[in-house]
Amino acid sequence: MAIKALINNFKTVDTSSLVDKVEAKLVQLLQDRKLKVGDAIPKEIELAERLGVSRTVIREALLRLRVMGLIESKKKKGSVITSPDLFGVMSKSMNPHILDQDTLKEMFELRLVLEIGMADFIFQRITPADIAELRKIVANEPDSAHMHLFNIEHEIKFHGKLYEITGNSTMKKFQRLLLPVFDYVHHSGLLKKQLTPKKFVSHKGLVDILENGNPEMFRNGMRNHLASHFSRLFD
Repeated sequence: MAIKALINNFKTVDTSSLVDKVEAKLVQLLQDRKLKVGDAIPKEIELAERLGVSRTVIREALLRLRVMGLIESKKKKGSVITSPDLFGVMSKSMNPHILDQDTLKEMFELRLVLEIGMADFIFQRITPADIAELRKIVANEPDSAHMHLFNIEHEIKFHGKLYEITGNSTMKKFQRLLLPVFDYVHHSGLLKKQLTPKKFVSHKGLVDILENGNPEMFRNGMRNHLASHFSRLFD
């Protein structure tokens, strides 16, 4: 029985390894044929003959591509190339409770970089209506932020609006994935404890800059707004 179980295990490993290779070859084949979104891919039997493997292996490899969102099934067309939902795939693995500490810290840092770096896009596309909406969002917030206590509801409303103003839908979707990670890291004890209380540029202060300032002033203001987070990373 032990020998039979060992043989079965080896078969499983070999099959998995073969599917991995076929998956990579399929992706390369689709690239070589310069297929675009909406184009039909070759039939299973053609792929099996081309790659010299069974249709069972081809099906398993194609299933992986479907899970990744690279292909989908269409009536009368079979499997076609599709534009993958990157964030749909990422959202399944962006649970802060299952990510290791180094990854969590790096995701925390990534959001800080995005917030400071989007100044030029915001100033290029912001409208008076956007300013008015931001004013409403921050109406009940204090003029200055003491220790800038992180409140995820405030962050979602205010910073979410900033991402919306950039006009970059990919950046906005990414922000939605990052916020729970940011909140988790902030409260988890992974970073250093809060430092000596200081005043930081508030959301209201950032709106003032957006209305009367320029991209460089906003970058500096946002860097100050996030200063407590940087301090917990570096000091």
